[in-house]
Amino acid sequence: MSTTDTIKRYILAEYLPGTPTDELDSSYDLLDNGVVDSLGLLQLIAWLKQRYEIPIDEVEISPNDFRSVNAICHFVANSRKK
Repeated sequence: MSTTDTIKRYILAEYLPGTPTDELDSSYDLLDNGVVDSLGLLQLIAWLKQRYEIPIDEVEISPNDFRSVNAICHFVANSRKK
């Protein structure tokens, strides 16, 4: 399963239960549309840290890194290179 699919499935399971996978566009703004709030953002970051072994303490993060599935995938790819 691709990183995009894994992240999309997690977001659907945690924040949009019952929503079919094909209904969540990878560029959909999760923050502006209220899908992920501040507490949800902390939960998402913790999941990414564990799932992708990202040293969150060592990487710079911004809310924009988690704005959409595409942004999260970009963040994961960049963080794993370090």
